[in-house]
Amino acid sequence: MDFDIRKDFPLLEKYPQLIYLDSACTSLKPRQVIDAQISYYTELGACGGRSSHFLGRKTSEKIEESREKILEFLGAKGQELIFAKNTTEGLNIVINGLDYSKRNKIVTTVIEHHAILLPLMKLRDDGKIKLEILMCDNEGKVSLEQWKNAIDKQTALVITNSANNTTGFNQNTKQITKIAHDNGALICVDGAQGVAHHKTEFSKDNYDFLCFSGHKMLGPNGIGGLVCKKENLQKLKPFVLGGGTVKTVTLDKVEYLTNHEKFEAGVQNYPGIIGLTSACEYLKKLKMENVEKYERELAKEMLDVLEQNDAIIYGSKTLENHSALFSFGIKGARAHDVALMLDQQNIAVRSGFFCAQPAMEAIGAKDGAVRASCYIYNTKEEIRKFSQALTKLKALY
Repeated sequence: MDFDIRKDFPLLEKYPQLIYLDSACTSLKPRQVIDAQISYYTELGACGGRSSHFLGRKTSEKIEESREKILEFLGAKGQELIFAKNTTEGLNIVINGLDYSKRNKIVTTVIEHHAILLPLMKLRDDGKIKLEILMCDNEGKVSLEQWKNAIDKQTALVITNSANNTTGFNQNTKQITKIAHDNGALICVDGAQGVAHHKTEFSKDNYDFLCFSGHKMLGPNGIGGLVCKKENLQKLKPFVLGGGTVKTVTLDKVEYLTNHEKFEAGVQNYPGIIGLTSACEYLKKLKMENVEKYERELAKEMLDVLEQNDAIIYGSKTLENHSALFSFGIKGARAHDVALMLDQQNIAVRSGFFCAQPAMEAIGAKDGAVRASCYIYNTKEEIRKFSQALTKLKALY
């Protein structure tokens, strides 16, 4: 990776001593993305899809152009993209929007984010679905055999992540998709961590739904999306309605739009959409294959550092299918204390359960853990400094 890219990130210029290892929570933003957001306010500033004046038309054109570019980046050209606040909203649109009257079983795993588990558990507790949650091994892995045994002809939906936010492990979602489809089930992929860190091929891998967040992939906060096959869009019912979702309205009858607009009620986050497009273009220029290759190198450095410092590593120590993300603990130290002490040495990490408490408990982190997660702006030199900080910290326990 060309480390000249570090100059693109204003926060790294403002805080030159900062070692930012919290990209799994939210990534830093390059200047190109920030400038793209500002361009909405300085060059457009109007409502898209509503106002017929020239600024409204320009905004509409820019947003639809953005939609096509984002779909292309995700390998989903010709499919539908619904803009949402984030992955969580996209997942809720799918989970709450499908009809479970004929098939009512949903299969997922314990190693998922709360954004999957909580809406599914609510549907289960309301008596609307039968929920099967697959358990993982002590490395946080769920075998293909488990998926094969669980998914059957009563399964309506399979839902899981492409890359895990607690272990850094990348799942074989292509094979899980095949198992789902062989049984007539739909699959929804949580791409919050995956889309940011490896090449995504929505159409090639034959997903039905893919959810993602801009803020994980160098883009703005408050914008993300749900990609779905055109034929699956009509299987979803919207749960937020309002302006922009209808063709005509009388007090007796409503005629809804039939495309993505039906799910995009109200004025959209136009600067966020434009910024997200810029993030996709930035990553496209770097090439996701290069991003993935570089992160594998960082992951090796990170694993070596953690092992050298006798850290308790939660999850797999095998680097195959592993991003540069590790959850760990220091024997005798509370996770939050470790994070605060690292912060005093200008190293930003996250501590706790990472919005995945059942997952963390399943892999042995019953009191939470520390998570260090890298991205394209991190360097091997930063990881060496991280090692020095851990060595100092370990001496206190």
